[in-house]
Amino acid sequence: MAAVQHPFAIHNFRAYFLARLSTTLAQMSMVIVIGWQVYDLARRTMDVKEAAFYLGLIGIAQFLPLLVLSLVAGWVADRVDRRWIARGSVAIEAGCAITLAVASYHEHVTLGLLFFVAALLGVARAFAGPSLQALAPNLVPKAILPTAIAMSSVSWQAGTVLGPTMGGYLYAASHWLPYAVSGALFTFSFLMLSLIGRVPHNSVRGTANPFRQMLEGLSYVRQNRLVLGAISLDLFAVLLGGATAMLPVYARDILKVGADGLGHLRAAPAVGAIAVALWFSWRPLRTNVGVKMLAAVAVFGGATVAFGLSAPALLPLLGKSAVGHDSAPAVLLALTALFVLGAADMVSVYVRQSLIQLYTPDDMRGRVGAVSTLFISGSNELGEAESGFLAAAIGPVAAVVAGGIGAILVTALWARIFPELRRARTFEAPATLEFTPVKEKAE
Repeated sequence: MAAVQHPFAIHNFRAYFLARLSTTLAQMSMVIVIGWQVYDLARRTMDVKEAAFYLGLIGIAQFLPLLVLSLVAGWVADRVDRRWIARGSVAIEAGCAITLAVASYHEHVTLGLLFFVAALLGVARAFAGPSLQALAPNLVPKAILPTAIAMSSVSWQAGTVLGPTMGGYLYAASHWLPYAVSGALFTFSFLMLSLIGRVPHNSVRGTANPFRQMLEGLSYVRQNRLVLGAISLDLFAVLLGGATAMLPVYARDILKVGADGLGHLRAAPAVGAIAVALWFSWRPLRTNVGVKMLAAVAVFGGATVAFGLSAPALLPLLGKSAVGHDSAPAVLLALTALFVLGAADMVSVYVRQSLIQLYTPDDMRGRVGAVSTLFISGSNELGEAESGFLAAAIGPVAAVVAGGIGAILVTALWARIFPELRRARTFEAPATLEFTPVKEKAE
């Protein structure tokens, strides 16, 4: 029997990997700097809670375009060459980066401009997400798809590790520099995507009108309870446990580690995630995948609680004085908790993405990927909004701790509502994937 081929042996996948890595580096660098600038500009005239509210608003600004465009983007990804959709999305992101670089160089950055660019980035991501998710399975044989997903996650997590730190250091050197570097990385990503040759693509089937075909992605997710359970678990767990939205608050006003420390805090979850992704690329998960995903989400919630409790302000509750207290133990606890949080989240991502890709017909991967992107973005951007608004109401520390507890409770509830998750033993999908498409009404 021939040896199983590694994804890196395939030219198209190598180009895809480099494109995703450079794109993620640029995105994460921009996200951390935009968040910092929004909070910093707001803090010049507002207190901590009011400025945290603006962090919530920036999450809404990024999510609304995804909410409006995701179904359209998924339908387009099932009808149009997915490579060109990804290229167009990256080109828009490059334009956003260059715009902010020029504005920062001339010191004309305003809250209005930051919100506009955040919304435009949301438009680009609405189309990039489904096209890239649907493209990856077309690049490798089905037998090595879980390994390819792990390696794709490595590119994402490596960018997530290096991007925030890169953005923090570049921003400390010059406010326009992180955006200029991001623009160059997006350009490189475009070139890598241009090197991907033609790949198999089963176009959308059926005679329903475009709007009905868009809804078929939602219908498929609703009918396949395993996919629905996996996607919705991530939505609600991360929606409640969105600790990363509070990182600018912790860096500036709680742990007091500044812009450089913010990069370290933002990178810590990705360090844990990339460690797990590399392990899975070598030793893929094979048994009891559903139970392991549920356990990982529960650990994610517990790590979120631990991060929230790292605040030195809580020392009086432990009978200690925060005055003159060394903050190094609190920072170490925060970094450790974020590392564990990222590692647990990677287990969930690996299982969820493998189940979605292997349990979805190719001609529907764009539309199902759009639903997945919408749910994931809902958990991320709306999670940031929820954390920002809750922090404005009860304070950032209480918001993080409450969110972590909520994620644990959601995991327990989902294990009961979706027994299909507990019963998922392996990634082996049925030979035939059944789906009842949307039908036209009789005249």
